[in-house]
Amino acid sequence: MCPIENAAMEDRTIIEWDKDDIDVLKILKVDVLGLGMLTCIRKAFGLLAVHEHLPLSLATVPPEDEATYQMLQVADAVGVFQVESRAQMNFLPRMKPKEFYDLVIEVAIVRPGPIQGGMVQPYIRRRQKLEAPEPFGPALEQVTHRTLGVPLFQEQALQIAEVGAGYTAEEADKLRRSLASFRRMGTIGEHRDKFIAGMLANGYSEDVAARCFGQIEGFADYGFPESHAAAFALLVYVSAWLKRHHPAVFACALLNSQPMGFYAPAQIVRDAREHQVEVRPICVNASAWDNTLERRSDGALALRLGFRQIKGFRQEDADWITAARGNGYRDPETVWLRAGIAPAVLERLAEADGFAGIGLTRRDALWQVRAIRSPAALPLFNDPIDGEAIAEPVVTLPQMQIGEEVVEDYVATRLTLRAHPMELLRPTLPGLTRHDALACAPLRQTTVCGLVITRQRPGTASGVVFLTLEDETGVSNVVVWRKIFEKFRRTVMGGRLLRVTGRLQREGIVVHLIAEVIEDVSHRLSDLGHPMDTTIGQTTAKTDNAPKPLPAPRAMHPRDQAKRLFPSRDFH
Repeated sequence: MCPIENAAMEDRTIIEWDKDDIDVLKILKVDVLGLGMLTCIRKAFGLLAVHEHLPLSLATVPPEDEATYQMLQVADAVGVFQVESRAQMNFLPRMKPKEFYDLVIEVAIVRPGPIQGGMVQPYIRRRQKLEAPEPFGPALEQVTHRTLGVPLFQEQALQIAEVGAGYTAEEADKLRRSLASFRRMGTIGEHRDKFIAGMLANGYSEDVAARCFGQIEGFADYGFPESHAAAFALLVYVSAWLKRHHPAVFACALLNSQPMGFYAPAQIVRDAREHQVEVRPICVNASAWDNTLERRSDGALALRLGFRQIKGFRQEDADWITAARGNGYRDPETVWLRAGIAPAVLERLAEADGFAGIGLTRRDALWQVRAIRSPAALPLFNDPIDGEAIAEPVVTLPQMQIGEEVVEDYVATRLTLRAHPMELLRPTLPGLTRHDALACAPLRQTTVCGLVITRQRPGTASGVVFLTLEDETGVSNVVVWRKIFEKFRRTVMGGRLLRVTGRLQREGIVVHLIAEVIEDVSHRLSDLGHPMDTTIGQTTAKTDNAPKPLPAPRAMHPRDQAKRLFPSRDFH
């Protein structure tokens, strides 16, 4: 007997069977993963077919592309499947993948199992030829020669049990089934004794036997089968190839597949622009629901942000705007009349600066949208009455300063194509090292400041927290040891703009700041809505009417305002 339910798809039924019952009945169990990257790659292939007339599939992407591997070797991997995390980006420059099987290893080794099994550092040292592989004899060498004497895959764990400890195939399969239940069932001791006794009987030393079992024990925490790692590695390669050769297509597909991955749209857009992709703003006359691609005069593709980036915007409203656009809208009123969009929706579009393409500033557009609420905007009252037309008075609204524009961009779309907040705040935060200067800065006490874009506290890191900070020049990697984290816990977990002082460490192109003092300066983000003595990148003319601070929608601490405007992606 088993539960039955209707599936979302028509004429489909779901039945729920216990996995152990399936084993007894000899029914094959297959895990089918619904990965966001599969959606992203499908959309990217669709965009390539439309804009570049390049029909591709997972099977036809050009293999073993040297430029793709060179990109991965320098950890240029924002958005790339599986290798965009902090741990992977630190590992890539040391691993220096040169072929597909290197990606298979990359996917499998930066996992809790191999990390806890002590496999990562030995593999890297052997990869860099700093030490010789340790095959523990010619028999085990055949099992692990492709992974330099380090067992990374479940298949290797089973082969070690058979070759080294004398397990039969059936006993090795039981070991495989027990791997996932080691912690829960408390059966580690039983398997250890049998395994070590088997290796001792085959002439191996007790030290070698203990080390081999320690490595296998690590698979209790998410060790990969080799076939699983190879399937993931294919998506790593394809997504990296797309990023390397078609960055506009990849960024567009990635944005249209959100939410997924480690990075929010703001970081995806920043990374695309760093790869020379022109990103064009949301426009009532050019945008669709999805982000789209437009051909530039030089033949390159530009990325046009879509209405989906606007907070609270519905696809139905975007579709009506697109369908009724015709030769283009002249003002908010024509959008209202043609598309039948509610004034509240037009306000969201105006707040996202969606009317800039027709020459209206954010304030001017909002002013015109508010006028639609009056009866004078109805077609019945458009004709003159007794020779007098009803019209809104002509007003000249004060120009917004760039800091205000940036804040409003983040409020409406969670990203900005204008100045980065740190670019505006830097003149008032002296003594900071820019993130792009860390690669060549002296190895001494250094202070950086930036928006927190990711927090990671892996279970394998013994309480260490890893922060990724972003300023206008790039990102910095901050390591917060447990004692420092306990001292600054509230700041680390709640701050959105952090100033960190610590010791700079560098290994090749991998740079870390080991935190010593962490300050929460999130309240400074509220300064962006005020006139500033020094405005970086002034884009609007100064007026006699100084803009007033933007009021918060409700009483809110500046740190909480920052949390709402500049959210991070946290992985605990």
